[in-house]
Amino acid sequence: MATDIASDRTEGLLEDTERYCATNYQPLDVVIERGEGVWVWDVEGRRYLDMLSAYSALNQGHCHPAIVRAVRTQLDRVTLTSRAFHNDQLGPFLRELCAATGYDQALPMNSGAEAVETAIKMVRKWGYQKKGVPDGQAEIIVCQNNFHGRTTTVVGFSSEVQYREDFGPFAPGFKTVPFGDADALAAAVTDQTVGFLFEPIQGEGGVIVPPDDFLRRVREICDRSGIVMMVDEIQTGLGRTGRLFACEWEDVRPDVLIVGKALGGGLYPVSAVLADAEYMGVFRPGDHGSTFGGNPLAAAIGRASLKVVLEEDLPGRADELGRWFMGELDALASPHVAQVRGRGLFIGVEIRESSGTARPYCEALKDRGILAKETHGQVIRFAPPLVVEKEVLEEALEEIATVLEG
Repeated sequence: MATDIASDRTEGLLEDTERYCATNYQPLDVVIERGEGVWVWDVEGRRYLDMLSAYSALNQGHCHPAIVRAVRTQLDRVTLTSRAFHNDQLGPFLRELCAATGYDQALPMNSGAEAVETAIKMVRKWGYQKKGVPDGQAEIIVCQNNFHGRTTTVVGFSSEVQYREDFGPFAPGFKTVPFGDADALAAAVTDQTVGFLFEPIQGEGGVIVPPDDFLRRVREICDRSGIVMMVDEIQTGLGRTGRLFACEWEDVRPDVLIVGKALGGGLYPVSAVLADAEYMGVFRPGDHGSTFGGNPLAAAIGRASLKVVLEEDLPGRADELGRWFMGELDALASPHVAQVRGRGLFIGVEIRESSGTARPYCEALKDRGILAKETHGQVIRFAPPLVVEKEVLEEALEEIATVLEG
């Protein structure tokens, strides 16, 4: 079991971070030294179960051997060429990614936020060139409580006050509607609307699952209105929700699919935007790019990461274990829990406001060897690596029950 007693080494490392890093996060006071599978160890040798998975970037677990082998092999060959030249990993990576997702083309980037920005640029350009929207008037509809990254464009259409505070002025061209409200979306569409950008489940917003049939209604509205359905599956994608992509729960195919996080297997930032040629065809050389996007190391990692997701059937594992685990959490006799919600192994436990915030519960879990993190104040997010075994979750449940029922 972990303990809350910190050594001089831990304290020294925490002091270095606090002294030399901007205060842009509020992490738990644990200093991780190594990881393997679903486990991490701190600098004192204490072991913890990772129940956050680096915000779903570690669906395959820490240091998955197949992905590590791909990294080591590529490190001895070539790591960066820029897109000024071709490399032997990019084409196969994009072919395999398109085959797995069913899209014509993919544009590789690095971070999820870069992929979102890429999608915005592509859909705006499509709106001007293909839909005929007057220059400078393209509009994209987004959702309240959204989280699509931290760039100035993205935070400009966030409804979270802190994300926007003192970072303006912001880019125009975005309109906000309530998440999960298809009628509000339909009412917001105008002749200048080119796309609707949203998460199928809002992760940072508190693991908010939309009403049943919402995705199908969005698809119908986008088809009827001639606008682009843009789905951010950076956190929900690659197996997290019990399907390869969360949109598959309603058999919906977006026009634009945005992926990242687990595409890098926890070893390297890899993201991509996927779409058919109708949309990708608006780009010409010089329109958009990235020095590191699609580099041979990233492409080799992306290939290995995707292969693990598919060959180990991580979506199937998330579905089976998630149904059971969420049911067990829901059955806990806790006066502090308002709701348990989610899909697959993407689960939020909302703490009643009368019981305080979620932070103290996360701290108590850390002291019992479980690393989870609060989101939006009241929600504990449980999202372990998808390689987790049921026996491990059974043991974790005992500790979780002690904390939540106390």
